[in-house]
Amino acid sequence: MTATNPSDAVDVVDSEKLEELLHQVVADVGAAMTVPLALIGDRLGLFTELADGGPMTADRLADRTGLVERYVREWLLAMATTGYVTYDGGDTDPATARYRLSPEQAEVFTDTESPAYIAGAFQNLTAATRILDRLTEAFRTGEGVGWHEHHEDLFLGTERFFRPSYLANLTTTWIPALPGVEEKLRTGARVADVGCGLGASTIIMAREYPQSTFVGIDYHAPSIVLAQHRAAEADVSDRVSFRTAGAADLEGAFDLIAFFDCLHDMPDPVGALSAARSALADDGAVMLVEPMSWDTIEETLNPLGRLLAGASTWICLPSGLSAEPAYGLGNQAGPAKTCALGREAGFSVAREAVATDFNRVYELRK
Repeated sequence: MTATNPSDAVDVVDSEKLEELLHQVVADVGAAMTVPLALIGDRLGLFTELADGGPMTADRLADRTGLVERYVREWLLAMATTGYVTYDGGDTDPATARYRLSPEQAEVFTDTESPAYIAGAFQNLTAATRILDRLTEAFRTGEGVGWHEHHEDLFLGTERFFRPSYLANLTTTWIPALPGVEEKLRTGARVADVGCGLGASTIIMAREYPQSTFVGIDYHAPSIVLAQHRAAEADVSDRVSFRTAGAADLEGAFDLIAFFDCLHDMPDPVGALSAARSALADDGAVMLVEPMSWDTIEETLNPLGRLLAGASTWICLPSGLSAEPAYGLGNQAGPAKTCALGREAGFSVAREAVATDFNRVYELRK
């Protein structure tokens, strides 16, 4: 008998698996269609009016928002099919159907102070897709796309996306997980927020620890301008300053240096951490907050991993390849790799201090 070469075997299509895959693609394309429409609803105040006004028809919602009824009617139907808006009944005429937001939908799409608020994700994704043609070419050339080259929706959406988690966890869970740090902040410490963006994390810390002083740095000048305005609005300008600078441009000695969801975007993460080590007081600490990631592919195959790996391909990896040395870390480095970067930068302590649903927090010390 002649042995059969496994490579000669013909794969047979499993009809059930094929149908499952097709259903998934239909669901995915439907979701991709929905996100930009949800951003339109966010921009035009449709979610907010539904949350405030109770069940209403498209005509009433259009009147309250000053929009055209026919577009509003179609938008409501699209949102109801995806579960972002609740169909509240009515007769068979779509024009008289009523819609509302459930308490859960209102919290997710309109409550900016809730940990569940996620409307910023709509803005992020829509901004990222603007570089589709350029990203396609980058797959051929290996070139990156700098953070500053994106549409402003990415900067605004990123703050809206991360701020709820910072409000919920930064001063209640993350900082207390670093031994001795909170005590210093209560009595008076010098803090640097590297890659501060629009300053949400800096301002949250300044409100909680009024005896300390804070400096936020970011190489993106328009973000720094907005951060300065927001510090003034929050009445913390007496203890917070922002300046346009790179991660290697820290001046003076700091008791705490923080990186919030930004190290993985940097073309030179080891250089940024090395600079932080040089600017750290002898008994100081680096708090490195990174998106949730895992050490193995198997662990990453989950819904959150899907979202984050997608965001890494659209935004984080291109940013990390946009300048020399073009490290290209991406947001899925995993805790083992992240701690190894800390040790490569010269830290003797590099450990995961705490994890929450969407983030891992690392402590680095000399």
